[in-house]
Amino acid sequence: MVAAVAAPAVAQSLLRPFRLSPSSIPHSPCNSRHFPSLSSTLQFKNHDCSVCSSSLLISNSRGISPFSLHLHQQFKPLAALDFDLPHPIQPGEEAAKINTNDDTVKQWDWWTAKFAASANIPFLLLQLPQILLNARNLMAGNSSALSAVNWLGSLTGLLANLSLLSYFAKKKETEAMIVQCLGVFTTYVVISQLALAEAMPFPYYILTSTVVGTGVISNFLNYFGMLPPVIWGIWEDFITVGGLSVLPQVMWSTFVPYIPNSILPGAISFVLAMVAVVMARTGKLSEEGVKFYGAISGWTATLLFMWMPVPQLWTNFLNPDNIKGLSALSMLLAMTGNGLMIPRALFTRDFMWFLGSIWASFLYGWGNLLCMYLFNSISREFFFATTAGLLIWIGLTFWKDSRAYGHSSPLRSFKELVFGSQP
Repeated sequence: MVAAVAAPAVAQSLLRPFRLSPSSIPHSPCNSRHFPSLSSTLQFKNHDCSVCSSSLLISNSRGISPFSLHLHQQFKPLAALDFDLPHPIQPGEEAAKINTNDDTVKQWDWWTAKFAASANIPFLLLQLPQILLNARNLMAGNSSALSAVNWLGSLTGLLANLSLLSYFAKKKETEAMIVQCLGVFTTYVVISQLALAEAMPFPYYILTSTVVGTGVISNFLNYFGMLPPVIWGIWEDFITVGGLSVLPQVMWSTFVPYIPNSILPGAISFVLAMVAVVMARTGKLSEEGVKFYGAISGWTATLLFMWMPVPQLWTNFLNPDNIKGLSALSMLLAMTGNGLMIPRALFTRDFMWFLGSIWASFLYGWGNLLCMYLFNSISREFFFATTAGLLIWIGLTFWKDSRAYGHSSPLRSFKELVFGSQP
């Protein structure tokens, strides 16, 4: 049970500002390891090096550093559904204003990256007890004990991990990639233990191993610009179809037996996903349709993670006695891990990442702690201390972000997160 519920929480989810994937950016001598997003932010109608050079010359003549241009992309975030698109630089008075905040933004950039990286600690601690328990049962010959772990739930979380790994690999968000890799690794270990205990059908395990190996290798090759665009496109189509097929089926299955058990939701969504893939690859979609298609895999992965707390809360509602079997420490670790991702998601104005992280912090971590408090499984002091800590953390995050970007109110940061900045 712990693995089925905890595995999806290993990643939140959930970017260094709005970049194209390496496979989709034309090669140019202007690309720099020190400013990996600079070339993608300078994609106007012409992609050659002369455009990059002239843009930098114009900017430097105004006393604006290349790093300021990189920061400017953060000050002009995209609307929530446009996170996969590049955003051109618009030098001017606003860029000059940004230049005065370089040091502050650099510091906030550094801190948010470290917060995201440190989320690995609570997520690892979250999965480690289940892994050790499974190992002890296997060594003791008690394989039947592993049947209590739902392999389908773990597999769903693994698919979401892989989808978000692809999303963050495209964005070159290293810290978030590491979190997703940790999620893939720990969940795969649990699935391997289930296969050894024959709690998971072996053919499914072989197929899962193939998908995991292919996905991890493809993502790292794409991250370093070594994967052909055709192969990356096939992988993205695969995770899009997989995510769209699994999401409605998982949502439907949550409420069985109160609704009829059926594979119809997954089957219908699979057909629709295949139609979308064919239309996208044959050029039958409009520009808006292509944009929507490109965002599907990331959003389905995020929605999978957002849905995962719901079965546990539903179980709490139907069987309050089961709350005593929940670990307050596990819920606290889940809340902490996802909470540490929130500053980075806000800083990069990635609404999808932010929504997944804050949802998991409140609904999965804090929401289960609330249920445990209401049924006297934890003390009042523990509950109110964790509640205050979460609210203070989010408040400080918005306050620091608004200070870094030079806004007069934290509401400006939230507005840019949800709607994007207005020209």
